[in-house]
Amino acid sequence: MTEPVVKLTLVGGPTALVEYAGLRWLTDPALSPPGEYAGELVKTTGPAIVPDALLPVDVVLLSHEHHSDNLDPAGREFLPQAGRVLTTVQGAERLGGNASGLEPWSSLEVERPGGAPVSVTAVPAQHGPDGTDHLTGPVIGFVLRAAGEDKVYVSGDNASLDVVRTIAERVGEIDVAILFAGAVQRAHRFDGAYLTLSSDRAAEATKLLGVRAAFPVHFEGWTHFTQGARELTAAFAGNGVSDRLVLAERGETVSA
Repeated sequence: MTEPVVKLTLVGGPTALVEYAGLRWLTDPALSPPGEYAGELVKTTGPAIVPDALLPVDVVLLSHEHHSDNLDPAGREFLPQAGRVLTTVQGAERLGGNASGLEPWSSLEVERPGGAPVSVTAVPAQHGPDGTDHLTGPVIGFVLRAAGEDKVYVSGDNASLDVVRTIAERVGEIDVAILFAGAVQRAHRFDGAYLTLSSDRAAEATKLLGVRAAFPVHFEGWTHFTQGARELTAAFAGNGVSDRLVLAERGETVSA
């Protein structure tokens, strides 16, 4: 029996520790305790793993830095402890330090011990309905590829299946997808349109990408997430892809 290629630990909210290609990757660090952030975002649970226990982290994959539910104060304090931070160009300019910016469809390589480098490609993410990018700000997702390893997609805060279709056309089938779900809605913005994938859209994205294992994040821990584990389970069942859903408890490590 071969060792699992990808291990994922749900830290909470959008934050997952990903063990891939001999490196440790962390998605959108939201590591602060419960409370109100940015004057309107309410966090109900803190991280299941304290920040120091996540170390070492080789790379932070930060979809965007300008929303507190993706990078909160403790997450910002954590960034300098990572080997490097990959994010949007605008975000890297604001963060400085060890942050590097990527435009959609640009790539860079991350060295790894004892193997060929990991190619990281930034991919588009649409954080709301069509025509709102200038209001929601720049957001990216990521595709990780390495010789002899699975292909991994990190969606970031994306609500659009058209974006998912484009990614499928450009990069081909994905083995493991880390999908930012939660069906985020803000009643006072965009007539209640989704700002991240709904549970049904997450299931549809799984089919569009040919995913073997779909690992949802960004569905618990904040009050503006409107759909959680129950809705994800029902949606994947309704779309005939229950066998591809890898739904972790907070703090749990799963293999994909």
